[in-house]
Amino acid sequence: MLNQKVKILIVEDDPDMAELICDLVEAEGWIPVTAPSAEAAQERLQQETVQLVLVDHNLPGLSGRAFAQRLRAQTDVGIVMVTAAGSAADRVLGLETAADDYVVKPFEPNELAARIKAVLRRTHPQLRQEREADREQHSPSLKLGEWAIDLTERRALCLTDPARTLTAAEFALLEILAETPNMPVSRSQILDRMGAETDRFVDRNVDVLVLRLRRKIERNPDLPRHIQTRRGKGYVLHTDEAGSQP
Repeated sequence: MLNQKVKILIVEDDPDMAELICDLVEAEGWIPVTAPSAEAAQERLQQETVQLVLVDHNLPGLSGRAFAQRLRAQTDVGIVMVTAAGSAADRVLGLETAADDYVVKPFEPNELAARIKAVLRRTHPQLRQEREADREQHSPSLKLGEWAIDLTERRALCLTDPARTLTAAEFALLEILAETPNMPVSRSQILDRMGAETDRFVDRNVDVLVLRLRRKIERNPDLPRHIQTRRGKGYVLHTDEAGSQP
């Protein structure tokens, strides 16, 4: 599997930030390797073969930017710069000097994961091919009418109109329902799973969100096949493979 072959070197002097990024990397199935400084990272690279380097901009000793420049002169490994410097000038300079991409702290975990995947696809096309072959056999995915939903990559593609998309809230609702397909999920459970969004949602908001999602994925939203209502119990998701009827 691709994820088992991908090692990512995390060059970060803040232990808490390094741990956070390690958790994210492991959650994606990649293997994290850490170094607290550019000097330590150089030693690790002599011992380890990595597919991507995440390097903090502000490191003690040799700076992250200087380390990235040195690394780029030696190898084509993917480099993502992680920094608290948020000015456009800093981002442009970082990309022009060495990095393949640039992420500004504080970042959303999904954003960092997406940028890592994009760099891996560009720098290791052979790994992308292996991943796609593996995903065809093992990826948890859903077929909902004209939509193909990839829960691992968190992507929703309308096969008849690729320009159509789901909002973050709509996809989050779909993920919640997909955890227990063919079983009802109550409004209160949906609210709880929305996490930080809970204080902005009430039962009526859930109904509106369900209606919006139905309008996008159902052939006839008034007679939904995939997202059905169970009176007094909540909502239930049926996939095409489940063979459900409206």
